[in-house]
Amino acid sequence: MNNKGPWLAAAMMIVNLSPAWAQGDVHDAQVSREPGMAGATDAHSEHTSPSTTATEQMNHDDISGMEEMDMEDMDMTHEVGTAQNRGAMSGMNHDGHGAMPDEAPLSGLRDPHAYADGYDFNQFPMRHEEMALKFGLLLVDRLEAVRTDNNTSATYDLTAWYGGNFDRAVLKAEGDVDNGKLQDGRTEVLWGHAVTPFWDTQLGLRYDNGVAPDRGWLAFGIQGLAPYWFEVNATAYVGDKGRTALRLDGEYDLLLTQKLILQPRLEADFYGKRDAERTLGSGLSDLTAGIRLRYEIRREFVPYIGVEWASKHGGTADYARVAGQETAEARAVAGVRFWF
Repeated sequence: MNNKGPWLAAAMMIVNLSPAWAQGDVHDAQVSREPGMAGATDAHSEHTSPSTTATEQMNHDDISGMEEMDMEDMDMTHEVGTAQNRGAMSGMNHDGHGAMPDEAPLSGLRDPHAYADGYDFNQFPMRHEEMALKFGLLLVDRLEAVRTDNNTSATYDLTAWYGGNFDRAVLKAEGDVDNGKLQDGRTEVLWGHAVTPFWDTQLGLRYDNGVAPDRGWLAFGIQGLAPYWFEVNATAYVGDKGRTALRLDGEYDLLLTQKLILQPRLEADFYGKRDAERTLGSGLSDLTAGIRLRYEIRREFVPYIGVEWASKHGGTADYARVAGQETAEARAVAGVRFWF
């Protein structure tokens, strides 16, 4: 036992000088080297010597001290960084536009007027109220040649208007010309008022002329864009001697391509009573259904071709038979549509 004393003291010194992470290994190695202590690891874990407990307490105090020093260093670093930021911010003006120490000049930014071609807002008229703005349009929807089995004639259908977004003056004209003479024409002068974003009401006068006696009518109708993009026009008329009439027409543009458009069209005329001088019967007088294929060379100029089927009904068909005319016929049409 006396020979073991120096060795045991040296081992204890090594344990005290070793870092915290190596103390457990050194302590285990010390216990395993002592004679008669083989297989006594469990007993050692249960019965710790006073010297070992003191060593672990010293190591715990050292680690706690290191953690406290680290926290103090972090606090000092944070305070130093805050002081530096405050010093940098103190170089700025109160309005936030002061120059930073390493700030580069802003001379490389794009000139906001570089692409204005010398124009600015002073060269444009002042803002106008929406009601004060006026617009105008002339649309020749159909200017076409009509070919039947034994005749060739011409048809025109145009609309012009001038006004604002809510109220405008409207002119409508439609007629048939044969051998350079107007056979049947209809002209309407209306005042249109927008009641919804897609519908206008129209009130005005209609005048019929041609080879038959002239007629005048008071007109009231509605025109607009129905769901699924159907253009609809329905107008009722009241004339002298108790005459009444109703006209319906609708069309739809089917875009085959951006420039090639197929347009089916349907129109019908109804009269409340007979008008023998104009060879018109009561009820459904005539019905026309057609389809046109147009190609938009430009949006403002569009040639087209098509076919249509026209028929007379009721008393109007009776007048046509007496005059030796056809009550139903197919027509080939070709024309141009333009606006400006």
